[in-house]
Amino acid sequence: MTKIVPENKARQGHWGWHALRILIAGLLLAFIAWGAVEIYGELIKSPTTQQTVPQAPPSGQKPANG
Repeated sequence: MTKIVPENKARQGHWGWHALRILIAGLLLAFIAWGAVEIYGELIKSPTTQQTVPQAPPSGQKPANG
């Protein structure tokens, strides 16, 4: 015969400190991974915004006009 259990007693478990610790640990690990990826991304970024400034000729020479 099947046992009849009231709805408020038919829970598998309750949220407690153990579940909270696991959620916080997962969040901290996600932040650590995010930070590592950000640092790695900054290290491998190629310098595409460098501006080249034309250099003036040395003081004893005249520029060649063609």
